Amino acid sequence: MDFWEVLKNRYACKKFDGRQVAAEHLDVILEAGRLAPTAKNLQEQRIYVVQSEEGLAKIDKVTPCRYGAPTAIVVAFDKNNVFVYPGEQRDSGIEDASIVATHMMLAAKAVGVDSCWINFFDPEAAAKELELPDNEEVLMILDIGYAAEDAKPLATHTQRRELSETVTYM
Repeated sequence: MDFWEVLKNRYACKKFDGRQVAAEHLDVILEAGRLAPTAKNLQEQRIYVVQSEEGLAKIDKVTPCRYGAPTAIVVAFDKNNVFVYPGEQRDSGIEDASIVATHMMLAAKAVGVDSCWINFFDPEAAAKELELPDNEEVLMILDIGYAAEDAKPLATHTQRRELSETVTYM
């Protein structure tokens, strides 16, 4: 799929048909995350592919937003391996993990896999439920799978502000 078609057609899928993501599609999605840039190339992302019934039950304990997706990709980052910006008020963890997640989300659409970016959960509770190391912070969960036949984007999906409302030239 052409890059602009991916951008135009990707939406937050909230109804999956239950078919497991093909291994070759999952490989492409994970590779896209691996290729994502990170500050100072620290590659602090930690990716957890959750497909087992036990694992998905753990996801369901921390969020009601799996929507029947057969795979959930948990995107976390190593808090001890981040770049601290000048001023020492921020670090690269959240933004780097967001770039990784976005790469995977767009790659999914490019190979015909639908997704939903989930942030409706307590990151600490998710890390505890999944038994992640203390040095890792969960950023988001990416539901992936194939959309159900009657799945569709929200009615407001195509509504966008004009560039003049969001962009200022200085």
